[in-house]
Amino acid sequence: MYDIVVVGAGPSGLTASIYARMSNKNVLVIEATSYGGQIINTLNIKNYPAEKNISGYDFATKIYNQALDLGAKIIFEKVIDIKDYKDYKEVITNKNTYKTKTIILATGSDNRKLNIEGEKELLGKGISYCATCDGNFYKNKAVAVIGSGVTAIEDAIYLSDIVNKVYLINRSNNFKVEENLLNELNNKKNIEVILNTNITKLNGKDYLESIEISKDNSKSVLNVSCLFVAIGRVPENQNFSKLINLDDKGYVIAGENCHTNVDGIFASGDNRTKSLRQLVTATSDGAIAATEAIKYINKIK
Repeated sequence: MYDIVVVGAGPSGLTASIYARMSNKNVLVIEATSYGGQIINTLNIKNYPAEKNISGYDFATKIYNQALDLGAKIIFEKVIDIKDYKDYKEVITNKNTYKTKTIILATGSDNRKLNIEGEKELLGKGISYCATCDGNFYKNKAVAVIGSGVTAIEDAIYLSDIVNKVYLINRSNNFKVEENLLNELNNKKNIEVILNTNITKLNGKDYLESIEISKDNSKSVLNVSCLFVAIGRVPENQNFSKLINLDDKGYVIAGENCHTNVDGIFASGDNRTKSLRQLVTATSDGAIAATEAIKYINKIK
């Protein structure tokens, strides 16, 4: 039986495993895909204390190796359910079942979809959710980005140095970002901002050829080779909703102490209710969740 099972190997989950190992707890980290979470796709991190400028991949790799060096066990399986038996918990994956005294849910979030016809079929063929991953495939071409937040603007700025033309499409009339980022956006001559506009159709069978946009009941077509979707993220908590209380948006209801409605189960990072979702708050959550789990374990001995 493990002392702590951490579900998710993003910055929050890996930080939790580091704190657990520093307290000599037996910890298992279970990750469905690859370590690092969404931060691994970030080109440059400039707002994390003590790291003036580091890529998301390098940051994730450093924290991953730190957890391994401290003795955390990290496996790659998909968690499909969790159960609470009071004296212990079970974490059920697509391959095994693991018994543990406590669970830390650090599942993060997934890309929000446009949910329009052809989006799924054209994924990797002109539809992308990661500009830093796929931008280089579209050198000297025209692309579009849709979104109103930091990710959308950062994607547009990043792509502007690679492609000929970037259409930045915003479904509202303003951007939810700091002024300095807007200034950087406005200084890019090959970015065209299109406000109050929706994407209504994807054109192309084997690959994306163009997109249909609608503004004020008027439709037009943009010839682009790729559409980068940056309209937010959805928390990955669907498999726990029978046991763990979620809010109306699907986030785990947990306060700053990371406690859920079930004793011995904690939530940390972007999957829980909180006002600020940043790298620094994700790692902070990991430390808090592990500390609270350790207190719980010491109490039940």
